[in-house]
Amino acid sequence: MPIEWSKLWNGDAERTRHRWAEEARRLLHAHSSDVPSALDPKSVTKVALRLHYQIEQVIPIELEESKITKSNSPVITASVIETAKKAGGEDCKACVVYALLVCKRWFKKQSQLELWDSDLHDVRAVACEIIAKRIIEGEEDQDYLLQHVLLKRFSIFINGEETEPANVIERAVDMHALIVIGSSGYQKAVKYLYHGWIVQDDEDTGIFVDYEERASTDYWTHFDPDRMRTPLYQNSAQIAISIIYLALYTAAVNTVNEDGDLDVVEGVLYLMTAGFVFDELTKFWKVGRYYFGFWNAFNSCLYLLLTASFAVRMVALSKSPNSKDDERRELNKLSYHIFAFSAPMFWLRLLLYLDGFRFFGAMLVVLKVMMRESLIFFALLLIVCIGFLQAFIGLNQAEGNDSISTFVVQSMINAVLTSPEFDGFDDYAHPFGLILYYIFSFIVMTILLNILIALYNSAYEDITENAIDEYMCLFAQKTMRFVRGTG
Repeated sequence: MPIEWSKLWNGDAERTRHRWAEEARRLLHAHSSDVPSALDPKSVTKVALRLHYQIEQVIPIELEESKITKSNSPVITASVIETAKKAGGEDCKACVVYALLVCKRWFKKQSQLELWDSDLHDVRAVACEIIAKRIIEGEEDQDYLLQHVLLKRFSIFINGEETEPANVIERAVDMHALIVIGSSGYQKAVKYLYHGWIVQDDEDTGIFVDYEERASTDYWTHFDPDRMRTPLYQNSAQIAISIIYLALYTAAVNTVNEDGDLDVVEGVLYLMTAGFVFDELTKFWKVGRYYFGFWNAFNSCLYLLLTASFAVRMVALSKSPNSKDDERRELNKLSYHIFAFSAPMFWLRLLLYLDGFRFFGAMLVVLKVMMRESLIFFALLLIVCIGFLQAFIGLNQAEGNDSISTFVVQSMINAVLTSPEFDGFDDYAHPFGLILYYIFSFIVMTILLNILIALYNSAYEDITENAIDEYMCLFAQKTMRFVRGTG
């Protein structure tokens, strides 16, 4: 029997708040709460409910995903597509694709809440994407498709509250809807946005309009400060600034000032670092915790190292050049050690801005998924290490030692790095210390590391099979990050 929709909307207050937070989540908010929905949210919600009911009737039982996705699918037929188009009538037909993405999220939520029907709901979620893709690719009026179907912002009602308006381009990126993102009409819209051929209206950021001078061949016509909002130019500017930043660092790290004074190159480098730090803080303040991701954490570590190096350098400069034991010289040396330690992070930082190229983009997606999958390994590793470390501490105290032996911690780290050392455990609470270390090495090197390899292999296969779609999704996400940032 079809599951009543009221079961998804009812429940305790905490679950409702969680669903609202998930529905309202976006990559970059940028004051978009001031943009109203293009249609009445209640009407959009009704369209989504109609489509939800339709898909439940079309797919009443669990099916193989291939029967849904293939071009001549016996399930997603032309009549099903036509019925879905009519769900909005004449007044709300522009929001049908958006409503299908809303239905996809609802089915995904159902699959998490109702594990006994998880596969069925997942197939229905895929069906939402397939229907949306067929509608996009079947629309002949390209101007209507871009301006109304893909770029108009809509919202729905969740628990009596209106969600934050979003368009199909944004919603598909946020939901990682690869099937919709891979459609020709969607990619055309992303291309137009990236090159600035379609821009947000200056007076109403909720409306996208054609760039009037797009066909002009005059160079100075396009040499307009307002054109810096174009994602293509923003990305080029970021790459240029990043290369300059790296060149300044290379010059600074290869010219050590033994007296500890700051030269012009280092001064400019630290000023740029301060600018990056304030930029990150501003974005985090505007967006909130959803802005924080892998690359933000990576950049924060780099900026923290440079800030520490600068702080130590300032302390060194406060010391007299003739101080005892050359304290100024030692602090200056420590500052340069921290400064040089950050060199690999400077070069890896370039990857953040090269993801617009297909090769780097696909590899970055693989790395991102691998890092996410490795969280399972590190969670297991942390629990195992804490348990064995407590055992070694107990043996240490039984032997009459008050502090943890340094070689125990170092030996455990070596075992994690597949280079165990057993010699020191011969006289460490014999024979229990050696037996414990054997067990620890076996668990870490044989079991946990093989689990990590299997996770990495699975993640790599999943991404490489869909490498083109994943790259298009990453490119769309990058484009919308620029567009939302100027909204």
